[in-house]
Amino acid sequence: MSMLVADLITDEIPPLKLTDSVELALDWMEQFKVSHLAVVNGKELIGLVSEHDLIDYNTPEDSIQRLKTPLLKPIIHNYQHTYDLLKLMMDFNLTLIPVLDDKELYKGCITLKGLLQNISTMASVQDPGGVIVLEVNQVDYSLSQISSIIEGNDAKILSCHVSSLPDSTKVEVTLKINVEDLSRILQTFNRYNYLVKASFQNSDFSGDMKNKFDEFLHFLNI
Repeated sequence: MSMLVADLITDEIPPLKLTDSVELALDWMEQFKVSHLAVVNGKELIGLVSEHDLIDYNTPEDSIQRLKTPLLKPIIHNYQHTYDLLKLMMDFNLTLIPVLDDKELYKGCITLKGLLQNISTMASVQDPGGVIVLEVNQVDYSLSQISSIIEGNDAKILSCHVSSLPDSTKVEVTLKINVEDLSRILQTFNRYNYLVKASFQNSDFSGDMKNKFDEFLHFLNI
């Protein structure tokens, strides 16, 4: 599980040079299953070129530097956190993002598929276990107490996601736990007056989640 941008960089997708052709850029996009490619001049990042800007270009033999469309230049550094990367890619709807080092030089790139695979690991999507969804008042939310209840039943939290409920003072806590039989844990939550909104405690759920995630990654690779 990686939390830093530096650990997600791939060198499998080369950057374009300004002298490369539009036709080459489109060929690489098809080959690598992305809609964006970095453009560099030596180690200097010029920006990102997108399939949208190239697909209807009248003279595909032209070089990238002859494009009239200004290149997008989203910047992420190798020392930043994965969450910063996710926000930037979602804000600009990117399939690939270039990474700069601490000297502002091109380091490599990260694909959306690579990022999602990392997030799935962070969220323990593909690990076996059960899921419990709690609803608690914001003022009463205590991860340490929740963790104590789970660990008191010989289990561990693999991941935890907290989201605020709209127009409410409550939060929803989604817990991935490393055991599939949640009966004892659910009984304890009930004893402590926690509201359990949902629970999934069989291997079919874990397998279904894994299959759905694999299908989504396959969709990105088409």
